[in-house]
Amino acid sequence: MAERQLVLASASPRRRQLLDQLGVRYSVDPADIDETRQAGESPAAYVERMAREKAQRVAARYRDPGHPVLAADTTVHLDDEVLGKPVDHFDGLAMLARLSGRSHSVLTAVCLWGDDDSRVQLVETKVEFIRLTRELCEAYLATDEPWDKAGGYAIQGLAGAFVRRIEGSYSNVVGLPLCETRQLLVARGIATRLDPIPD
Repeated sequence: MAERQLVLASASPRRRQLLDQLGVRYSVDPADIDETRQAGESPAAYVERMAREKAQRVAARYRDPGHPVLAADTTVHLDDEVLGKPVDHFDGLAMLARLSGRSHSVLTAVCLWGDDDSRVQLVETKVEFIRLTRELCEAYLATDEPWDKAGGYAIQGLAGAFVRRIEGSYSNVVGLPLCETRQLLVARGIATRLDPIPD
């Protein structure tokens, strides 16, 4: 039986680039869901729920119930508060000020949906920032990097210069932990450049 092509339930260019690194064949079909965090919901429970709901929403669009769908959700959290994408300049400035000189966590939940079964991997990375001056924050906010990023920064871009130390998966901070994603795909029989599926 021919391999069913993976569907990526995300419009994120970072996630596409990371899947491209793995050499995975896929199509893109972004999910559109309510991403409001529920009262009392922990950051880990929140990203896991988001990833599952995104995958389930997109999987429902396909007649084949076993069509594999990959979804992910990434969040930055500090002091149990989730830092989403900044809504404006002042919000972005406030986020960077909170991250300045401190360690924070980046959580990504990756969900692979198929055959009425969903598997979720939760990955956490600790990131420590140097102390940021107001001038440095303003210079960064003058770029186009922060606006569609959880926590208001892109570690793979200029904000990499803010990072003193990282503990855990770098690709997780970018938006898709490659180690865990590859493991999910291989367990589902989806080929990667490292794991070709025999004809």
